[in-house]
Amino acid sequence: MTTTTTEHSSLYTHGDLPRLMGHMTGDEKHGPAATSTLDVLWVLYDRVLRVGPERMNDPERDRFLLSKGHGPMAYYAVLAAKGFVPVEWLPDFGSYDSPLGHHPDRVLVPGAEIGSGSLGHGLPIAVGTTLGLRAQGRTEPWVWVLVGDAELDEGSNHEAIAFAGPAGLDRLHTVVVDNSSASHARPGGIAARFEAAGWSAVTVDGRDHEALYAAFTAPHPGRPHVVVARVEPKSA
Repeated sequence: MTTTTTEHSSLYTHGDLPRLMGHMTGDEKHGPAATSTLDVLWVLYDRVLRVGPERMNDPERDRFLLSKGHGPMAYYAVLAAKGFVPVEWLPDFGSYDSPLGHHPDRVLVPGAEIGSGSLGHGLPIAVGTTLGLRAQGRTEPWVWVLVGDAELDEGSNHEAIAFAGPAGLDRLHTVVVDNSSASHARPGGIAARFEAAGWSAVTVDGRDHEALYAAFTAPHPGRPHVVVARVEPKSA
């Protein structure tokens, strides 16, 4: 594909993402963590999230929080494809003076809502964000958070799950990318844990774009919603 010096989001499709990720050749220790999220991120940013480079400061924008921030290459590739960050930043990924660090920094990465990478923070922050928007009387924005299955071993997430259901946080959506990394099994699977706390839950193939879109847009009145996106095991 021919590109100009400054590439624009309209030039890109899902098929371009591997090439964009290929620009990032720094010392990245979490490649599987990145590639496991690629399809989820694309479907969200391409078809679901009401946010764009021109709306980054719009109080009515949707909020997307990447809790699985220790593998951000796919996130950066999608942000570049959608025009949030210049494609020219990608080759400097992880270098000393690059804004694209091994963990996203919200003050350096346009479009990033939180600094992330430490496990267990994103879902509690998403609960607080949803509560804050509710307190402001904002009924339009949706809050989305992407977590990994291993993150659910953290107690902070269990507290957030237990609170959000009874609180009726129906503007809150969680996507759990399940690549079989969790240390502790859950009776009935991941979705059952959320359902026990009053969430709407669905489990889908995390590589099937149509299944992801249907799950992301499924109605869930009065309840927060979780989509468990199953992908190949981390060891594969």
